[in-house]
Amino acid sequence: MSTLVDASLIAADSALRTLFAPHRAHRTCPTIAEPLQAASAELDATEQALAGALMRVNHVGEICAQALYTSQALAARLGPGSANEREQLARHLEAAGQDETDHLAWCKQRLDELGSRPSLLNPLWYAGAFGIGLLAGRLGHGVSLGFVIETERQVEAHLDSHLDRLPPQDHASRAIVAQMKDDEVRHANEARHAGGIDLPAPVRGLMRAAATVMTTIAHRI
Repeated sequence: MSTLVDASLIAADSALRTLFAPHRAHRTCPTIAEPLQAASAELDATEQALAGALMRVNHVGEICAQALYTSQALAARLGPGSANEREQLARHLEAAGQDETDHLAWCKQRLDELGSRPSLLNPLWYAGAFGIGLLAGRLGHGVSLGFVIETERQVEAHLDSHLDRLPPQDHASRAIVAQMKDDEVRHANEARHAGGIDLPAPVRGLMRAAATVMTTIAHRI
């Protein structure tokens, strides 16, 4: 019982920190090379608004990532298997979650620089992602890691599309997005090596549909 209470308190603390506390990255925010800095041009109002909207969507994705990894780690510690297996999976998820904390801080910093704001619906996005992650975590080690694999694959594709859509001269946003993409690819590969399985096609399709709804709304709200 105490384990459940402790885990629940940790999850609640994580939610409050993610949604309302300033975020501090453990890694330095990606920067651009000096030649690109010299070649950078000011964004006009339309370009700045577009960059802000795209980085807001990325910020929402990192809010959801915090919820997913927190809930999956919680489910891992309370799920079946030996204590060692449960703890190993939980720590794997928490390590990936630390990279996502860096992403969250970088995206918020860039939003501030662009004069934009996070999504007004972040508590809703967090709650929905937490519930999905908890369900995935309760379905077992392989499925939980498989969910990580598919999530990161879809995020990789999403970030690729943002690299295509960001204003060409917005090198600061591009540097952040490129590093985020590299990290997501690594997370997917690590989850695969740790025993993640491929999810059924209908589940992958449902995940893509949910992500499309979220990104479409977050682009504006």
